[in-house]
Amino acid sequence: MPSIANYRGIIPAISCPFTADHRIDEPALRKLASWLAGHDGVVAVMTNGHTGEVFSLTPAERAEVTRIVADELRGRMPVISSIVCEGLAEAAEHARAAQAAGAAALDVMPPHHWLRFGFTPGHALQYFEAIHRAAPELDLVCHVYPAWTRASYSSQLLAELARLPYLQAFKVGQRDMNKYARDIQAIREADASKAILTCHDEYLLASMVQGVDGALVGFATFIPQLIIDLWNAVKAGDLKKAMAVQALITPLKDAVYGGGEPTGEAHARMKGGMYLAGVLDNATVRPPTEAPNAREMDALRAAVAQAGLSRR
Repeated sequence: MPSIANYRGIIPAISCPFTADHRIDEPALRKLASWLAGHDGVVAVMTNGHTGEVFSLTPAERAEVTRIVADELRGRMPVISSIVCEGLAEAAEHARAAQAAGAAALDVMPPHHWLRFGFTPGHALQYFEAIHRAAPELDLVCHVYPAWTRASYSSQLLAELARLPYLQAFKVGQRDMNKYARDIQAIREADASKAILTCHDEYLLASMVQGVDGALVGFATFIPQLIIDLWNAVKAGDLKKAMAVQALITPLKDAVYGGGEPTGEAHARMKGGMYLAGVLDNATVRPPTEAPNAREMDALRAAVAQAGLSRR
């Protein structure tokens, strides 16, 4: 029995607000989580993703972020927590901590040493199994990295993962549309019940029309309603409306991501945009991530204004 009943829709990977002295800002995090959950079309919230500056958080802080969000959303919406680790024992510890903090499912990122050294299918299968054994009551979500990295999963491996009974969803971000289409087909053929969620923040419309079930993206922590509107238009087959919504999103996307993939500084720019839109009262990021410069803030201000979201 899945631990989350519905993955189909929009799942924001939540930003982590910090105080001016770089501590987790619990009141701001609670406010943001509650605001996101109030949008019709958001079906869950994910903590400890890249947008949440997970690499700046200690293991205890990661559990604390999940505890705060899960407590705030208790009875309203499930919380997924990302596992960002290097080895089996560490991943098992993080899984148990996330479960104790209130997570209903775990997003499994590839260990980052795979980016340098690569991996075998057996490594991946062992990694997922170790996390499952540590928290067997929780669903797992497979976080798929870009095709150009050495941590990219083959279509065959994704099919094997889709057959695991405890893996319920895929967060797919291949950044290669040919492989993206092949991978979606492989997952569907292996088990059509598994949810497939795009995480292509920087080209949402193009990736949504490939037959997926929604989006799990950090961009939705900033502009949830626009992304919900886009997804609803895609589901309805209304390409004209979808293109009109994407036209509002594109300047925001360009101001945040700069025409490229998500980066630490892109997440800092997103916080800057959230500040201008009144979503956050403090856009502090943790070093060494750098805050947007004046030129970047001007671009964000213009993009937020054209979307009708300006509050400052």
